[in-house]
Formats: sequence, C-alpha cells, structure tokens
Amino acid sequence: MCIFCKIINHEIPCHQVYEDDKVLAFLDINPLNPGHTLVVPKKHYSDLEEISDEDLIDLILVVKKVGLLIKEKLGFAGYNVSQNNGEVAGQEVPHLHFHVIPRREGDGLSPWPRRGYKAGEAEEVIKKLES
Repeated sequence: MCIFCKIINHEIPCHQVYEDDKVLAFLDINPLNPGHTLVVPKKHYSDLEEISDEDLIDLILVVKKVGLLIKEKLGFAGYNVSQNNGEVAGQEVPHLHFHVIPRREGDGLSPWPRRGYKAGEAEEVIKKLES
C-alpha cells in the first residue's frame, strides 16, 4: 500500500485541507511555500492515464477549490498546479496527485527553463503526433 493510501485510510496523519467521498487534499510535508497542498483521489490510480474521466473531473474540481482557498484564505496572489506523471517526470509517490503551490511575487520559485525548437523539429513532432 502506498503512502497516500495510508494517509487516505488514516493510518498516517496529515494536515487535511479538504475531504469528500472521492478526494482528499492535505498539506505537503515539504512545501515550496506555506499552504502547498496535494490533491489525491481516494481510489488508487498510479498515474493520469489510469483515472476514469468521471473521477478526474471530481479531482480537478477539488484542485480548483483548493486554489481558491489558497488565494482567499491565505492571501496568495496566485498558484501553480502541477502533476508529475511518471518517475522520469519527478513523480515520487506512485499515486496520482496534483500539487497546488501558492505563489507570491518574488518568492524565488521559477518554472523550468524553456528551450526552442531546432529547424524542422516542430514539424517532425507534429507528424508523429498526427499519425
């Protein structure tokens, strides 16, 4: 059983932000900013491809709700929503989850570096995606 399933089953304590019959939201134990919240489906799904469309809708609506709480109750100007899908993408717990990361101007957090396409590379990508 994964660590998030143990949290969902109340085997491990958490600082709960929100809960309903399908979704649990709780504070990340290693926050990027205070209020950094993880939003997880109560049913175990390893990644984004596994979750049903219905459960994904329920999950993302809670992500939105948590984002609004962060802005309205904690006074943050905005937030990032992040989902690492697979170990190579930085997913540390194999249970689908979204990060809702509070943001303030000058908080020192920056998105990953951007890279441009080499000549012809974008066209190659499009061809592969279309086939």
